[in-house]
Amino acid sequence: MELRSVPQSRGPAAEDKGRRENQVWYLKISKLALAFAIIHSKPPGKSCKEYTEHLAKIVSEQDFGWRSKVEVLEAEVFRLRQELLLNKICRRVCLESGKQGAFAETLLDQECINPVSYSSQLEDSGCDVSNDCAFDSLGTVSDFHQSEHNIDASKSWLEIVPPLNLCCASKDESLTAPVQFFQHLLEIRKLSEGGILQADFTELENDSFTICNSVSQLLDGLTAFYNSPKFPVSNVLTEAVCVLIRLITDTKLSNHVLKKCFKKLEEFKKNLIQIILRNSSVNRFQALDAVSHTLVLLGRNKILRNSLISFLLSELRQFAEQLLQAYQIHEMYDITQYENIFSLFMILEQLLQYQTEESNISSLHYDGEEKIKFLKNLDQIILHLSDEFPLFSLYLWRVSVLLNSAQIQID
Repeated sequence: MELRSVPQSRGPAAEDKGRRENQVWYLKISKLALAFAIIHSKPPGKSCKEYTEHLAKIVSEQDFGWRSKVEVLEAEVFRLRQELLLNKICRRVCLESGKQGAFAETLLDQECINPVSYSSQLEDSGCDVSNDCAFDSLGTVSDFHQSEHNIDASKSWLEIVPPLNLCCASKDESLTAPVQFFQHLLEIRKLSEGGILQADFTELENDSFTICNSVSQLLDGLTAFYNSPKFPVSNVLTEAVCVLIRLITDTKLSNHVLKKCFKKLEEFKKNLIQIILRNSSVNRFQALDAVSHTLVLLGRNKILRNSLISFLLSELRQFAEQLLQAYQIHEMYDITQYENIFSLFMILEQLLQYQTEESNISSLHYDGEEKIKFLKNLDQIILHLSDEFPLFSLYLWRVSVLLNSAQIQID
């Protein structure tokens, strides 16, 4: 009887190994073929190495050119998505004769942006830490009191709400698109309140991609500036802060933005806090004032304020514990961070004062996790640090007084 061998079927692992080996073999053959092609096509007077580097440079430049074109096209597509969303929100212009003399708010008003008024402050050595400089270093205090202008209600909304015309440096170009988008959105909101436009803001729920990306571009641009600030501040940076604060304080739009972009806003606040703590430049106080001012303005939104208070309490508690430990064992502490920590104290005091002023029921008392942790051993910390660090201890005590008087609930 003749015996025949039965071929065994290869398993999936063996097939994958065979495919990888084939791929490696083809790659080696391709490299070898490319090397022969370069050698045969090499012009006289050039070595193989020089010619290879020349070809690689050409390919790299072509690749960079294509990438640049792709980025430009992607930016244009996103701009069109923003425009499409705005057109969906803005149903039509009301043409009633009674609305012809209506008013619209514009961010480009000369009273909103006055570079002369604040650029002079920002050209000094950076050592001015007065309250006026600290809370108007970006020129945004006056941005909330803008004048109104007559418009023709027979125009389309794009004509009613003109695009931004800001001359900005290349580093600010990434901010221009989101600032334009949110400026138009805020103008539509304003005009819809006056009955000039019919707007459907539920469309924001249907296109979260455009909203989230626009907010991300805005916050990333501001973070990049605060990481390496240059003064005087350009108009587009001032506009970006102004638009962001108007967006989160608007009663209707803020709900949509917070719902879609809350995590991004939380990350932005944490980044700004770390920027304050890490800044070690000699003339850093001007930059610290600008970041502090933005954080205080973010606190105008109650939801963002509560989480921001939690972040600040956590950082202050950790630093106080580290400072106490260093003092007890006679170790060196971070002097730069010690100086910068007072900016966090001032921000926190402002936010707690907001809470106290807005609270109408003084009998209620809410406790949050970070507040409990902060107050737990605070008396002992103040007692041990008061002799060596009297100013720091004083600020700790001031915060504890505000915490006990403010009617807040922080997570």
